[in-house]
Amino acid sequence: MLKPVLLTTLLAAFLSAATAAQGQNATGGQTTQAGKATLSKSDREFVEKAALGGLLEVRLGQLAQQRASSPDVKSFGQRMIDDHGAVNKRLAELAQRKGVLVPQELDQKHREKVDKLSKKTGAEFDRAYMSDMVDDHEDDVEEFEEAAKEVKDADLKGFAAATLPKLREHLALARQINGKVKGK
Repeated sequence: MLKPVLLTTLLAAFLSAATAAQGQNATGGQTTQAGKATLSKSDREFVEKAALGGLLEVRLGQLAQQRASSPDVKSFGQRMIDDHGAVNKRLAELAQRKGVLVPQELDQKHREKVDKLSKKTGAEFDRAYMSDMVDDHEDDVEEFEEAAKEVKDADLKGFAAATLPKLREHLALARQINGKVKGK
């Protein structure tokens, strides 16, 4: 029969191994299946926010394909589907390597934005959508600039920096088209 001290030691070792296998390290932080530390809380928050923003851009781009009257707005919507779809894929792959899951569905706040725009059509949709795209991309550029400087993970920092030129391009185009559709 095992002595109580030895039994306690074995039990503690077993529980420690089980906890690590469930994704917790000895200090309570998250680990990946391979045992590597994952992203910091602030880095994970950036990933989640960027993923939700990307999902929203794609969904609103799809809505623009259905509801816009301006060819420029429809074209911009398709660009959002294509560009943000590609960025979303890269972000999901990076996050997966870091042991972080990205949202696959919009949260309540973003669904409400889609619902609000989905009630508009034609020129009214064009104006509302492009105004939102200017606001969204101003926020995106600011968030990605901050992430390119502040995130702790080097790969995530590189992702943010590499994505910035495309976001700045989207912002400039959104401002240009927004100026056109405001006059309608």
